[in-house]
Amino acid sequence: MLFTDVIRTKRDGATLSDEQIQFFVDGLADDSIPAEQVSSLAMAIFLNSMSFDEAASLTSKMAASGTVLDWEKENLSGPVVDKHSTGGVGDKVSFLLAPVAAAAGCFVPMISGRGLGHTGGTTDKAEAIPGYNATPDFDLFRRTVKDVGCAIIGQTEDLAPADRRFYSIRDVTGTVESVPLITASILSKKIAAGLQGLVMDVKVGTGAFMDSYERAVELAKSIISTADRAGLKTHALITDMNEVLGTTAGNALEIAESMRYLRDEQRDPRLDDVVLSLCAEMVLVGGLENDRDVARQRCDDAVASGHAAEIFGRMTTALGGPADFVERFDEHLVKAPVIRALHTDGIVTEVNTRAIGNAIIELGGGRREVGQQLDLAVGFSDIAPIGTTLDSERPLAIIHAASEEDADKAEQNLLNACKRGESAPQERPTVCEILTG
Repeated sequence: MLFTDVIRTKRDGATLSDEQIQFFVDGLADDSIPAEQVSSLAMAIFLNSMSFDEAASLTSKMAASGTVLDWEKENLSGPVVDKHSTGGVGDKVSFLLAPVAAAAGCFVPMISGRGLGHTGGTTDKAEAIPGYNATPDFDLFRRTVKDVGCAIIGQTEDLAPADRRFYSIRDVTGTVESVPLITASILSKKIAAGLQGLVMDVKVGTGAFMDSYERAVELAKSIISTADRAGLKTHALITDMNEVLGTTAGNALEIAESMRYLRDEQRDPRLDDVVLSLCAEMVLVGGLENDRDVARQRCDDAVASGHAAEIFGRMTTALGGPADFVERFDEHLVKAPVIRALHTDGIVTEVNTRAIGNAIIELGGGRREVGQQLDLAVGFSDIAPIGTTLDSERPLAIIHAASEEDADKAEQNLLNACKRGESAPQERPTVCEILTG
């Protein structure tokens, strides 16, 4: 079989056969198909899409391209459940949700990705913690999940290797926003992780890959239906990404905000709503509670009691990070040499969140090309939410940059991304809809 024929099939809008999809997945996994041909097929799929059967076939074959975990022999005392987000700006939910869900009785083997397009990556953020091993071997990963209750790691070479390569190529070729490819990428990793339940956070808005509500629902239903075919019970939340989630955007800065949340010192209302809503669905999917309000309170108690923070600290230590990270995170996290507040006037009325994500890439906190090393210190903190009145006391944001020149560019990018006016817009819900299949 020639791979050029596979490309032509999809280029001309025809359906790929199981044999063609298997040939593609094998070539991804063993690097026998060059990147330019992979990107060509990705663009053909982006333009012509895939049928449900094609997407399901791609999902199952990428899941089986490497190791598939089995948790039954571990005799865990609770359900194995995970969450996945379609990506956003300032989305540090994973670092909060995993320990909260674990404190609520779930076991969370969270295998995450790096930055994709304008969105930040959980794996990149985890590596802002000194010594943290984001790619441990499976023995350490299993042991951490069993002993602590959760482990947040990056995709290893053994787990869905076909997706790992495809993911990195899609990131830099303008082929991210494809419903079947997003579905296959997400679920191949989750199926390979041996989950019993999954909760999806499907973002919608200016900072999401799905910028319309209809597309977000389409993706959520695609994921639920494909997961159901694989026997993976899945719920999906449609959540707002028309502004940064939380008060920070940037790798180390988001870890710092996560620690303040887990220590119950500062819980941004929108971030808190997303975290507790997703955690409640994990508890429901795992069968630990039947009532959504009771499940949410159980998760809220995990934060207020300090149990979730304790679990995060144990996970960090188990994976090589500092034993006192939760208590002394500010001393451990890297700092940018230039820190500058951006002051302007007016009320924040609208945010181009994608532009803010792109501004972080320009600062060096996101990738322009595969394999690029990131500056984990840069980004924005104290970001003013929509509806905030700005003045000499309240800045639009605080910029963290590697140089004064970079800070100047970031200032202009932020000003361009955030519209100001004389009156606050009507508030929007953060959690828009919950889909359960």
